[in-house]
Amino acid sequence: MPNGRYSLHTGTTPLGHDHELLGEERFSCAPGPAGWRYVSKTYAPDGRVIGTVDLTLDSRARPLRMELRAGGWQVRGGAVDGVAWVRTDAADPGGEHAVEGHDRAHGFTGRSPAFLVATARLLRLREGASARVRLVAFTEPVLAPRTFDQGWLLEGVDTHQTDSGPLVVERYQVADLETGEQQVVHLAGDVVLAADGIELEELESPPNPWPVEFGG
Repeated sequence: MPNGRYSLHTGTTPLGHDHELLGEERFSCAPGPAGWRYVSKTYAPDGRVIGTVDLTLDSRARPLRMELRAGGWQVRGGAVDGVAWVRTDAADPGGEHAVEGHDRAHGFTGRSPAFLVATARLLRLREGASARVRLVAFTEPVLAPRTFDQGWLLEGVDTHQTDSGPLVVERYQVADLETGEQQVVHLAGDVVLAADGIELEELESPPNPWPVEFGG
């Protein structure tokens, strides 16, 4: 079960200036009876908890269950004829003013590296192949939904020798097809090694290879 820590930054600026630290995300992820699960807490630079992620994928990497918390908001969702979700305010514990949403999208996305793993594994690209995917993004801190299309290209796959054995690293080119913004994502198994605004700072055990073996 990989446990680790990501540092989160504002991302690349047009002039390539140093990134502004937003905080860090401490996570664990592993296959289980229902599928692959990722849980994390995000901390501000001053140590405050500013968000949580709990994401479970099924054996085909579809979002079986998702729960996000940030900025006094909560979103719960999953795959239902596309994806569906309910967004609630912490000041409304009874959910009287909850807002439901639905879209014929393929999955969810957000700032957490978990969603990069989820999308890459959903697409199952071969080296050199590309695909277009429709996603619903939840933007922190208020977790407002936005539906958009991404383009994914698996540029290359490299094998690196490590003390714990060969590490297969996939390199993806990912583009927001609405804004034209692009980033490079380096992924090993079920762990993001690096992406725009994301750096893996600590990892206590090797990534799980994909496809993962689900428990019975």
